[in-house]
Amino acid sequence: MKKLFLVLAFAGVAAFAKAQTTDVPVQKYSVSTNSFWSNWFITAGGNYNVFYSDQEVGQDLAKSPFKDFRRNWGFGVSLGKWFTPGIGMRTKFQGVWGKSVISEDCCQNKLGMENYWALNEQVMFNLSNLFCGYSDTRVWNFIPYVGAGIVRNCTSNIYGMDLNIGIMNTWRLAKHLDLFLDVALMGAEGKTDGVMGDQSHVFLKNQDKVVSAEVGLKFNLGKATWSKTPDVDALMAMNKEQMDALNASLRDAQNENARLKALLAQKKETPAPQTVVKKELATTKQSVFFNLNSSRIASRKDLVNVQEVAEYAKANGNKIVVTGYADSKTGKPDYNQKLSQRRAETVANELVKMGVSRDNIEVKAAGGVNDLSPISYNRRATVEIK
Repeated sequence: MKKLFLVLAFAGVAAFAKAQTTDVPVQKYSVSTNSFWSNWFITAGGNYNVFYSDQEVGQDLAKSPFKDFRRNWGFGVSLGKWFTPGIGMRTKFQGVWGKSVISEDCCQNKLGMENYWALNEQVMFNLSNLFCGYSDTRVWNFIPYVGAGIVRNCTSNIYGMDLNIGIMNTWRLAKHLDLFLDVALMGAEGKTDGVMGDQSHVFLKNQDKVVSAEVGLKFNLGKATWSKTPDVDALMAMNKEQMDALNASLRDAQNENARLKALLAQKKETPAPQTVVKKELATTKQSVFFNLNSSRIASRKDLVNVQEVAEYAKANGNKIVVTGYADSKTGKPDYNQKLSQRRAETVANELVKMGVSRDNIEVKAAGGVNDLSPISYNRRATVEIK
């Protein structure tokens, strides 16, 4: 019997441990390093671009990005990689139609139309992951970037250097697919639009500028997610809790074994006629035991003697008093009071199933006590004839 209880205790704790460790605690701002071929992406989209040339300075031209002499359509594609959830790089190509702004009527005869392309290397910062922690199910990511590259005016056959800044917003559609909106400002050398203009050294004043807004799809290649780093301290604390639970279960099993041994010895030492035993047993206070922090009956065998009390009470019209207890060494008084009440109610419900009228059952809650030794014996409910 002792071996049986030990096996059951081990099995219960093993199941508890397995259930607990399926949810491994992880660090919020730390992830495992992926291979070089992981976390690549491709973007493709159409853009609306607006040109502001350096030579228009002082002409008081309309600045609206919706003016026909400024706006045009284009497209962009890029290839990039995330080195961490918060930092990445990409190479972006964009073009290929624009307008050289000299005056408001510059484009009436397509004099201002030009073909161009820009190739830039950009460093990207996913602020959503940097400040809020990585999540592979986050719907919206906010990603500013800065970059530099080269621009070519194909119409005038002129090359120039450029600097650019922008913000890309992505919305998750699936694990490998995002929708994005990319708003950017590019400043290139003043000669880029084919016309030399203001030669001042004021930042951006002598630059040919392009403001663009691009909408498209972002395709996440290979392993598009990151694995969270386990929280070692939390895991160690979890293992300690599981070991404590194992030790507690073993102690309960040993106490239960000792209690059953005592009951068996007590029965062997009471040689009396069956009719007398039944009467004395029925009028004697009977105990039903519970496990630590539980209102579920530990052993249904305890109800055998309770059945005798129930039959006696029904036959003689007696009332039954059920009193619940908890051990005072574990749990706070308020909690023990409620626990003892639940234990008494559990036994009262069993009496009702045995045919005793609920009106003939009185339920009491004694709270936490330290009346018996070992302490586990105090985790019980008693049944007696009133």
